[in-house]
Amino acid sequence: MKTTRKGLRDGELEKDTYGRLSCTDCGEALKKTNDPDEVFSLRTCPECATEWKELG
Repeated sequence: MKTTRKGLRDGELEKDTYGRLSCTDCGEALKKTNDPDEVFSLRTCPECATEWKELG
């Protein structure tokens, strides 16, 4: 599982003018899951189910 920064650099993710992340394969906006026991949030594409970690 890659981080969102790595996904942006590799061209797997793109950010729109409002800062929303979307999957370049599907064009869908990513959903965010925040587990309070983890340091990172999980970003998931609803179409292809690919996951990325978002640190911070």
